[in-house]
Amino acid sequence: MQPARMKHILLGAVVCLAFPAFPRDKTDVIVMRNGDRLTGEVKNLAGGVLKVDLSYVDGTIAIDWLNVARLQSQSLFLVQLQDGSIYSGTVITPDTLGGIPVKIEIQSNFGQEPLSVDKSAVVRLTQTSESLLERFSGSFTIGALYSKGNSTTQYSIGSELDYQQVRWGSRLRYNSNLSSSAGAATATRNQVDLSAYRLLPWKNYFYDGSAAFLQSSVQGIQSQTNLAFGLGRYLNNTNRVRFTALGGLGWQKTIYQGTVSTQASQDVAVALVTLDLEAFSFKKTRLDADASVVPALTDPGRLFYRTNLAYYLKLFGKIDWNFSFYGNWDTRPPPHFQGSDYGSSTGLSWTFGNK
Repeated sequence: MQPARMKHILLGAVVCLAFPAFPRDKTDVIVMRNGDRLTGEVKNLAGGVLKVDLSYVDGTIAIDWLNVARLQSQSLFLVQLQDGSIYSGTVITPDTLGGIPVKIEIQSNFGQEPLSVDKSAVVRLTQTSESLLERFSGSFTIGALYSKGNSTTQYSIGSELDYQQVRWGSRLRYNSNLSSSAGAATATRNQVDLSAYRLLPWKNYFYDGSAAFLQSSVQGIQSQTNLAFGLGRYLNNTNRVRFTALGGLGWQKTIYQGTVSTQASQDVAVALVTLDLEAFSFKKTRLDADASVVPALTDPGRLFYRTNLAYYLKLFGKIDWNFSFYGNWDTRPPPHFQGSDYGSSTGLSWTFGNK
């Protein structure tokens, strides 16, 4: 499939799924530590920020989770704790005496006994539903640059689609970059990443499967397919930082550009070590960074390195300004092919659903 055609299909799918969360009654009660009382619709908790819709306010307000004294809702949420465990149910903060740590009581929708946990142990709270469509969320990013001096044009497009269940979740990412200037060949890069994880019975552990597809004109890669499976662990999972590590095994197939008679194909068994960092600052900034070291098991001494970094700065509503960087390195590429491809871009991001 041609990269341009693949891009149009993927973007069309994301646009079709980019729907807002279905509205519900704004009857959730939030009481602040200073006594202020709000009644509205709790959207989600992420990065220490509780997002709430109020009927008398245009847009969503952001509340510091540490300053919430009481929360009560009869709506269905996915609640993630610091140990990585996820529960589904309604939430309520029972009245507590002064000086006693605030507790969150999760009323399970599966007929199980209510679970009581410290409020500080709750790192994510996502509005959900029994409906399939209402479990999706995601984002769309676009950036462009034009310089008349040497007729330089650059653009970047990115999208992300997430689906979350109680014990498992999945994510689809797409990134496209193009750069052209007078007197130089146009450079294109298209990448698709699909991953899914499932929590294990042991706290903080999960297993993960992924598939990645890459096209890079700079490295002469017509198509590269990566399949991997591994075991992961949450090393740190709080309202401000999520840091995970993943190790596993995989397979990589690369077809390099050339004429029909000179196309080269390589199949390599690989190991995989990935670190992923998400850091948040109240209501303002977010950093997503991941880096992978991929040794080639069937080609000893050859290493692949991959990294993606995105920094987001809140502008207003669901609009962020972002700066991103990508990099892909091969220590032993085929003769006459580049061993690296990297670049950066800046643009605007829009989130949808309960992200």
